[in-house]
Amino acid sequence: MTDSSTEARVTEVADGIYQLHTPVGEGKAAFSFNQYLLVDDAPLLFHTGPRRLFPVVRAAIARVMPVERLRYVAYSHCESDECGSMNELLAAAPQAAPVCGRIAAMVNEDLFDRAPRALEDGEVLELGRRRVRWLDAPHLPHGWECGYLFEESTATLLCGDLFTQPGAVHPALTRDDILEPSEAMRRAIDYYAHGRDAPGLLEKLAATSPRLLACMHGRAYEGDGAALLRGLARALAGAA
Repeated sequence: MTDSSTEARVTEVADGIYQLHTPVGEGKAAFSFNQYLLVDDAPLLFHTGPRRLFPVVRAAIARVMPVERLRYVAYSHCESDECGSMNELLAAAPQAAPVCGRIAAMVNEDLFDRAPRALEDGEVLELGRRRVRWLDAPHLPHGWECGYLFEESTATLLCGDLFTQPGAVHPALTRDDILEPSEAMRRAIDYYAHGRDAPGLLEKLAATSPRLLACMHGRAYEGDGAALLRGLARALAGAA
């Protein structure tokens, strides 16, 4: 499915935050993978992309800064598109460390070549002039170890799979609704765990009042992120 000959599009979607967008596949199989690079004194990459896309992601990072400068490679939960090329990135960036929640660090302790920086719920990681805060979100949408990062200065929620949109080539940013296309995909292939704590977890994420929802598949959303997260909570409640 993935093609290492593809080139990623690089777009600054917020101050010092770059979306690396790679389209793959055609027709009904068309899809996209986004990573987000936060440039600071200690740069952080959120999600690695699948292992086969490592050359594409590495080249995209290098268009913004030397890959060797990476200090943190964070992921939401353990799947190939979240952390599949972690070891390749750690080899390319000798001072980088994986970043994840404490549950992920416990259950995946020997998966990577370097020990992870495990964050507690609500713990802040200083990158320099910016700070990211880890938010536990077990089983939202899936994965016991799932969680997200919130970048405080730009109010950006790195929200992983929450608003997965089908298709391959997307604009980097939109103010249009992304809930309906993501719900259409969920209705066709329901990838949500529908855990009992989902409403409360979505409210916890909404309470950060994000101005940017940095989605892993499709477009990032600029606007009232809290309203969109509460809309997702209502949609999931109706599906229960």
